[in-house]
Amino acid sequence: MAPEGRPPKREESARILDYLPYGHVSEAMSSYQRKPLVQAVGETNFVIMEMTPKDGFVPEVESKVYIGGGERQVIDHVNRRIGYDDMTNAAKMELPFVIQKIVLDNEDRYLRFFNQAGPITTRMHALELLPGIGKKLMWSVLKERKGGPFKSFQDLAERVKGLHNPEKLIAKRVEDELVDDRIKYRIFTADPRRR
Repeated sequence: MAPEGRPPKREESARILDYLPYGHVSEAMSSYQRKPLVQAVGETNFVIMEMTPKDGFVPEVESKVYIGGGERQVIDHVNRRIGYDDMTNAAKMELPFVIQKIVLDNEDRYLRFFNQAGPITTRMHALELLPGIGKKLMWSVLKERKGGPFKSFQDLAERVKGLHNPEKLIAKRVEDELVDDRIKYRIFTADPRRR
């Protein structure tokens, strides 16, 4: 996505990936002294965070929580930004499903990528960064969008033969960007945290 099309840097809401009622097992204190933790992924820039929920709140996996302030906020505070390697195994397993849910809930935003993506270099187009899209499929997308913008993922899949489940292609690219801190081109995620 072009820099001007980038969403705001701050996450307003997140989706729960894992709930740790007794915090990290690796913490030195006794389990009754540890505070509950939540691992979640932001809905705007896919920032992976570790947060402390408010007392008495037990979040459900995949549920949406607000972290930008206000009455609806059930998170006491964001502890830190974490990387993929810092996630629990349960959070890693949940991540692909949550990403796909976020993409489907924000279809217009991700459809805009198919409608507006341009070349990155003289030899590579941004569409080719999506898993499963090579030169042939890229040219099909470019040809079809000349006839008018795609109106939905379904419209895109119907108009471009061979392009099935575009939401899964976007979700897989997001996951790849989160897993690999050294990935060269970031389309959908924030820059990785600095160690």
